[in-house]
Amino acid sequence: MKRTSMAAICAATALLTATLSSCSDSSGDSSADGYGSTTSTKVEQAIVKTKTAGKLGTILVDDKGRTLYLFLADKKNQSKCTGDCAEAWPPLMSKGTAEAGKGVDEKLLGLTKRSGSAEQVTYNGHPLYYYAGDTDPGQTNGQGLDQFGAAWYVLDAKGKQVVN
Repeated sequence: MKRTSMAAICAATALLTATLSSCSDSSGDSSADGYGSTTSTKVEQAIVKTKTAGKLGTILVDDKGRTLYLFLADKKNQSKCTGDCAEAWPPLMSKGTAEAGKGVDEKLLGLTKRSGSAEQVTYNGHPLYYYAGDTDPGQTNGQGLDQFGAAWYVLDAKGKQVVN
């Protein structure tokens, strides 16, 4: 019985280690996964567009089709997601003004300062984020999750949260 318990503990530890190591790279730069980072020197001009996502309807995505989210704990044009939160929910960063793609109202796009000189894209005053659990374009695994003190939702073309 003790060997079975020890084997289960070892297996669980190995699985946890593998899961945690896949969540971030050692440099702290989440751009390796194609996401912007507050510490990345590879930040480019962001492009925000819309895409149909099943029952969620038309939602905001980046130029590669990756889903964008809002965080209900944020204040207008002010991110409350830092540290571990920003590792799980990487902010959409932009070098200069973000570009409005198909279906996006350019007047609703903006930028907000993060630590240092990094700028995060906002839409209708909501700072925009990716979800690290979305491993492929078009996934919406972060929809409705309650993490880091508040819920996360995709946004529609008007910049409103989609609750489905």
